[in-house]
Amino acid sequence: MDIGTIHSIWTIVLFVSFIGVVWWAYGKNRKARFDEDANLVFADEQAPTSKEKGVTK
Repeated sequence: MDIGTIHSIWTIVLFVSFIGVVWWAYGKNRKARFDEDANLVFADEQAPTSKEKGVTK
């Protein structure tokens, strides 16, 4: 087995792994979870206080 064969096998392994990750990420039954996770950063936002709104006393 020479280095060219090893490189070819490694390339095929990486390509199949990449296709597997893409298939997993874009699967229909994961869309709802990913949409929810995408909005997770906004869940901890607090309502603006009167100072932040520009209202002074």
